[in-house]
Amino acid sequence: MIEITDLNKYQENNRIEAKKAAGGLPNSVWETYSAFANTQGGIILLGVIEREDKSLEIFGVNEPEKMIKEFWDIVNNKNKTSVNLLTDKNVEIKELDGKKIICINVPRAYRHDKPVYIGRNPLEGSFRRNWEGDYKCSDEEVRAMLRDASYQTSDMLVIEEMNMDVFNYESIHSYRMRMKYSRPGHVWESLEDGDFLLRLGAVGRGSDGSIHPTAAGLVMFGNEFEIVREFPDYFLDYRECYDENRWTDRIVSTSGEWSGNIYDFYFRVYNKLIQDIKTPFKMEKGIRIDDSPVHSAIREALANCLINADYHGRQGIVVIKNRDQIRISNPGGFRIDIETAKSGGVSDPRNTTLMKMFNLIDIGERAGSGIPNIYDVWNKQKWNTPILAETFEPERIKFVLPIGNIGKVTINSDDKKVTINSDDKKMAINSDDKKMAITSKKNIDQKHLIIEFIQEYGSAKSSELCDLLGVKSSRIKQLLRELIDEDVLVANGGNRNRTYSLKG
Repeated sequence: MIEITDLNKYQENNRIEAKKAAGGLPNSVWETYSAFANTQGGIILLGVIEREDKSLEIFGVNEPEKMIKEFWDIVNNKNKTSVNLLTDKNVEIKELDGKKIICINVPRAYRHDKPVYIGRNPLEGSFRRNWEGDYKCSDEEVRAMLRDASYQTSDMLVIEEMNMDVFNYESIHSYRMRMKYSRPGHVWESLEDGDFLLRLGAVGRGSDGSIHPTAAGLVMFGNEFEIVREFPDYFLDYRECYDENRWTDRIVSTSGEWSGNIYDFYFRVYNKLIQDIKTPFKMEKGIRIDDSPVHSAIREALANCLINADYHGRQGIVVIKNRDQIRISNPGGFRIDIETAKSGGVSDPRNTTLMKMFNLIDIGERAGSGIPNIYDVWNKQKWNTPILAETFEPERIKFVLPIGNIGKVTINSDDKKVTINSDDKKMAINSDDKKMAITSKKNIDQKHLIIEFIQEYGSAKSSELCDLLGVKSSRIKQLLRELIDEDVLVANGGNRNRTYSLKG
């Protein structure tokens, strides 16, 4: 919670919002309530103003008890807000030097409560947080939250417009051979393909009584040109970038040279990822075992990406291998809090049928132990700590696995607006949500990072660059002014809509 005696050391960010509230409970408090609930949670401060240097100062509110009563009346009104996430302990009055403020601690909503919205229409009243501002969710973001809110995972959907012709049977037979090796004598071993796929969850019975592919079966075993009929933004991309100027190896689902499904992608990519991993010499029953805890952790990270992807989401699945790190990202946000995912013991996969399919060939964990195991393996290797990130606009998960001690962990991403959660000392987040800033090494060329980011995305807002560098907005403004004076950048637009692009 906020330390009111040290309020001047805080500033507005993606977890703190200050409102003067001089005229009573401001209407904008509900947009912020929705935004915090639908993002990472946060604290609303009523009776607090933001100085010119962005630090916070107590202004105070009159009759805080009356304001709190009005707040409770509205937050419990289903016509005003979709759900009340708060208890009495989430709303407090604090006093300093005779001035009172109200602190409202909004937790991140559980997925079953999302989207948290104001009014009666989630498409009109859902918001999310972007650094120090609230923005209205796109229809795409709202529909993604509604899909995740369902108790039945979306990969169970029976696609009645398709038949068994969508499958790549080479992939199915390869899977069956792997399962036979992993689970010899399994009761499904003698089944015909159709019955096997039915028990696996790859097909299901539709309303017409006939058998059709499920969403899980389609992405696991389908041909790419069939998969994109149901998931237009479906795309799998592996890049090996040992040369700074270009990729040295690439696998994409659209090449037409292979099936393009996630089963074949997994094994093609995994074999690429482990090529440079040192393998200990180990014998078991006279057979050499070419495996290690690092191999297992990489398998888990890749499977976790495929199992938890939202295949309706944009930008597809991207795996990038550099000399010093592996970066894995997928569409869709976390269904549980990131710290909970890192602690383990809680499993809430986006695609339970896909998880079952991978588990049957001994890939992936069921009990929420996969991510903690990855951190444990990296810690025992004495390598830099992996980085977990959640992004919005579009919603994505990113996992960075440093290979060795490389001095710094880069967060150059395929996505904008990154919220980082990490135990890495070199990229730590200050506790108690006080600053939410990433500390970088002193020798990082911040201007170069800004230019690289804008080169990749065409333009950027100052808030995006704050997220990129993990610095205060005053520092970003100084850097941007210098780059404009150096004729490198130009500013476009005004106020909150201002963007920056390369000159000429």
